Order: sequence, then structure tokens, then C-alpha cells
Amino acid sequence: MELTAGQVAVVTGAASGIGLAMARRFAAEGLRVVLADVEEGALEKAAAHLRAEGADVHARVVDVAVRQQVLDLAESAYDTYGAVHVLCNNAGVGSGAEGRMWEHEPNDWEWAFAVNVWGVFHGIQAFLPRMLAAGEPGHVVNTSSGDGGIAPLPTASVYAVTKAAVVTMTESLYAHLRAEHARVGASVLFPGPHMLRTGLWESHRNRPGRYAKERPRKTPYRSLGQWEAAMKEAGREVEFTPVEEVAGLVVDGVRADRFWLLPGSERSDAQIRARAASMLDRANPSYLESFILD
Repeated sequence: MELTAGQVAVVTGAASGIGLAMARRFAAEGLRVVLADVEEGALEKAAAHLRAEGADVHARVVDVAVRQQVLDLAESAYDTYGAVHVLCNNAGVGSGAEGRMWEHEPNDWEWAFAVNVWGVFHGIQAFLPRMLAAGEPGHVVNTSSGDGGIAPLPTASVYAVTKAAVVTMTESLYAHLRAEHARVGASVLFPGPHMLRTGLWESHRNRPGRYAKERPRKTPYRSLGQWEAAMKEAGREVEFTPVEEVAGLVVDGVRADRFWLLPGSERSDAQIRARAASMLDRANPSYLESFILD
């Protein structure tokens, strides 16, 4: 689709990180932007910054895990602007799970699925019917991850499982839209190809009481800064991809109607080939061996 001034983009998880970068880039393209985030203070700050840059912004506090709040977001967006052309289901959380899968707390899975999977589904159901009914060009971008979307990082298995689900959901959405000859496209986003400086590392700060951990963590949560310092101490330099680069990938992908928003990377390409070969050869998943813990 063509991105033109006056169109409307909705972005969840928009108060920081990738979401804010996407909103800022859409605004720079002349689009009006709807920001949704669960963190009210950060959302207000993000909206104020974008308005100061000249953007036309509507902001709303939303927990995407709660279906009615996403439906209300759609009502608010259409009441404010009368249309939505781009929907970015970007909100996501880590799970906080520790240890082996059989040791995980069910609430770690419940929370991660509620946001990372149900949140995407809620967005599709809240916005797609109106986008389709309008008959205008549109696009949906669902944020996945190389962790799960390509192959799981077993030490973050809950997150990986949810992000694998996002890929399959988006593939199915793409097929459904094509079957309807819709003017709305779909893409799945793999932010990267390197690490990103986002709030995902500290998503536990917004964990609702209904999904609270049932027992104390064995180890404290680590911030991105602490993890990066530990890597440096171990002699490993960590490379980061600017979130602005991810936003550029999204804008270019929407314009090109590109499904796989997957930046080129020798590492990810090797993982894709190894996983595909394992399946085709009916062989055990040796591509996981470098991640398997003793």
C-alpha cells in the first residue's frame, strides 16, 4: 500500500522501544498515530514528545490482554480519526519463568500468552472488520521474534512459544485476507538482526496482580544494562540494532506488501536452513545443541 499523509496508524506497546520508533516513523511519513500502551506515565511522555515534533497523536492506556480494552481502543481510534489504515500489534512481554519447563509457574505462561498471543488476536478482531469494510488499502503488522519465530532459545522458552504462535497466526491471517481478495495486507516482524534496547527486559514492572508469581524468584530480574555488563565481563561484545532501523524495515515492508519483515543475518539464515533441514531429513534438532544447558 502507499503511505500518504492523513492516513492513520495504530501501534500497541507504543510508549517505548520498537513501538515508539514505529509511531515516530509513521508520523514522519505524515500519518496520524494512535498510541496504545499499558504504562500510563510512559505513554503520556511519548505522546507529548511526538506532539512536540508536530505529530497528530491520540493516546490511550490499554492492556491488550483484556479484550474489552482493545475493542474500546478501536472505538476510540475510529471516533477520533474515522479510519485506520495500519495496525501494528506490537505489545509484548517476557514471562519471568525460571528453570525447566516442568518447573514453570502456570502464571508465567498465562501472562505471556495473554499479552503476546491473545493481544494480537484481540487486535485483529477489534480492527480488521472495519478496515475490510472500508475497502481502503491497509496493512497489519504483527511483531514476532527470532526467538521462537525462527527457532527457540530454550532458556526463554515461554516467550519463544508465544512468538512462534504469532508467526502461525499471521500466516493464517495472510491466507484469509488473500482468500477474501482484501485490500489489506499482513506482515510478521522479526526485530533485529541484533539485540535491541527495549523495555522487554523489564516487562515485569507492568505484570498485573491476576498473573502474579506464586513464589519468589530464585534469582533477581536482570536489566538489559546488567546483562550487557555481564557479557562484557565475559569478553563478549553485544551488537545492537537501533529501533529506528526496525521502524524503517516496517515502513518499507508495508509499502512493498512484504510478508516476512526479516532482516538479513548470517546467524538467522543459518538457523532457518538448519531447522528446515532437520525437518526434511526427519533428524533430531541439532540446531538447538548450542543452547542446551548442562
